[in-house]
Amino acid sequence: MIVDRIRDAYASVADLYISLFGAPAKVDPDDLDLIGRHLTIHDGEVLDLGCGPGHLTAHLRSRGVDATGIDLVPEFVAHARAAHPDGRYRLGSMTGLGAADGSIAGILANYSLIHLPPADLDGVLAEFRRVLRPGGTLVVGFVDGDEVSAFDHKVTTAYRWPADEMSRRLAAAGLAEIERLRRPATGTQRPALIAARRCP
Repeated sequence: MIVDRIRDAYASVADLYISLFGAPAKVDPDDLDLIGRHLTIHDGEVLDLGCGPGHLTAHLRSRGVDATGIDLVPEFVAHARAAHPDGRYRLGSMTGLGAADGSIAGILANYSLIHLPPADLDGVLAEFRRVLRPGGTLVVGFVDGDEVSAFDHKVTTAYRWPADEMSRRLAAAGLAEIERLRRPATGTQRPALIAARRCP
């Protein structure tokens, strides 16, 4: 299964990944700004899906957000719990969030959708919409490209998405784009973030 492949691939490089990326200081400041502006929500739970080492969950919690980090990789969850003992982290998958309909105030999926095969994206976005309350906010980070295409990510196969196509998929799931951030290409990758809101 795709979930098992992603989990095993990240588990094999967990220590290196944590050392390279496991702190808010290693996140682009513009990304942190967009995440903070849209997910500094003080009246409901925010899920950080594919939270990795837990650094962005901890960043949100430092700003008073009731954030929970969820990841497939036991090594990441164990690190997050040890590094951020006041946080809340658990194993889980974005394909089945185990939350009640309309119960979640916000979702962060920061480059955690990139390994999903394109055929699986719409189902995951539908799950996001199901758990988000009306007016709830999603921030999704992904690798922008001229077409939907696979590329050789350093950990396991990943997919580029044109920003307009990602926005269209969000809209089809009932999530309306409210802001877009695109950064210049570095090598072969051009990162992008989109903030979207669940339509009431």
